Amino acid sequence: MGNIVKFIRNHWISLGLAVFLCFGAAVVSSAYKQTAAASGRTKIVFWHEMGGPAEVALDQMVTDFNNSQNKYEVVPQYEGSYDEAVQKIIQTHGSKSSPALFQSFDISTAQIMHTQYATPIQKFITKEHYDMSPIAPAAKAFFSNNGKQLSMPFNISQPVMYYNASLLKKYHIPTPSKSPSYSEITKTAKELYQRSHHQVKGMTMEINGWLMEEALANAHQLLVNHQDGHAGAPDKINLNNPTSQKYLKWLQENIHAKDFMNYGSGSNAAANEIAGFMSGKVGIFFNTSAYISQLTVNPKLKLGISYFPHPDGVKRNGVSIGGASLWIGKDKSKNVQNGAFEFIKYALKPEEQAKWQKATGYMAINKNAENTKTLKDLYAKYPEAKVPFEQLSTVKPNNANSGLLMEGMQYTRQLEQTAMEQTYEGANIDSTLNSVNNQMNSNLQRINKANNNFKTVQ
Repeated sequence: MGNIVKFIRNHWISLGLAVFLCFGAAVVSSAYKQTAAASGRTKIVFWHEMGGPAEVALDQMVTDFNNSQNKYEVVPQYEGSYDEAVQKIIQTHGSKSSPALFQSFDISTAQIMHTQYATPIQKFITKEHYDMSPIAPAAKAFFSNNGKQLSMPFNISQPVMYYNASLLKKYHIPTPSKSPSYSEITKTAKELYQRSHHQVKGMTMEINGWLMEEALANAHQLLVNHQDGHAGAPDKINLNNPTSQKYLKWLQENIHAKDFMNYGSGSNAAANEIAGFMSGKVGIFFNTSAYISQLTVNPKLKLGISYFPHPDGVKRNGVSIGGASLWIGKDKSKNVQNGAFEFIKYALKPEEQAKWQKATGYMAINKNAENTKTLKDLYAKYPEAKVPFEQLSTVKPNNANSGLLMEGMQYTRQLEQTAMEQTYEGANIDSTLNSVNNQMNSNLQRINKANNNFKTVQ
């Protein structure tokens, strides 16, 4: 019975993956050469989900760390998508194949915290009197609970507004303000659509639950009770609130005005959105700041970046971060855990953070990275690349902009996406939000019940 509840407790993992992992047959793939630790060094197995250029940059960071000292050897291993990796991490805990150090995405924070499979980073911070003050407060806040740091923010991004400054100049349209309101963006989008004789769509918004959550955060709107989970495990979700309605009405207004391009949702949406933006088919879009490196490759396109928008009449509260953090496995020896923290400290050094941002587009979360030649040179060439950090650093963390500390977030985001899809198709906003909200709460009740059963049989 206990095993069955544990299976439910760990979020309905597919049977194939569960059986696969239970027999210890997890497949590891990485661009990094897999070798045993050098003689005399302690091996630190590091599971991550970085692919492409980010994996290349991460492997270089690991190599540099290994070459900087002779006590530890970090061995990075690519573990697939965020969703795949978090289940592998949970299922292998306590076995020889579990990692000492692992990367896990933002919305799995509550799940990992509740398993108690990781040693809170706060333990090492306190022991070593490690100075966390240079780390962006909003980034720290997402991965903390009750004032204690659970994990260390690492590959961090924020949602921003991108606009084609070349197109706006061509059609004599003023550039948006640094922190635009919904109506300001609508005005710009309509003007671009009209002045281009309907050849350029004014704006687009990918159907993505994360972006909807950010719209709530920026208006200081809580989505779940107990202060978005920061004051206790939530048991009620309220998606049908005035802020959600304003957000969807704003998008629907632009769709009806025909200045809006709908690229849909899913894996191809972002790629098509970027392609449309780069080719001049759409003038404004909203997405992760990690795309900056992709958007600066075309010298003919002058890129503009503003903060994520806020509703009219509402002061900007600041958005939450996206991305992932680094955790230390509790099932490893003291020496191995110490080695994992040594790498974390190295990864957060100003120069390492600067190189990380330049190579990947993720944000340097150590404020001292701004003083490095690497970032100074980057900002001199692309001044707009500094905007995401300004958005991050000018926000005072609060429960509304520090993320949702709640389990079942993957399904919650799917339902947020459903609400956006139906709105784009012209559905009634109030009834859509009510329907989706009921489904969210039913799912949360199932998760809380499974968690209570799990605690009972332990």
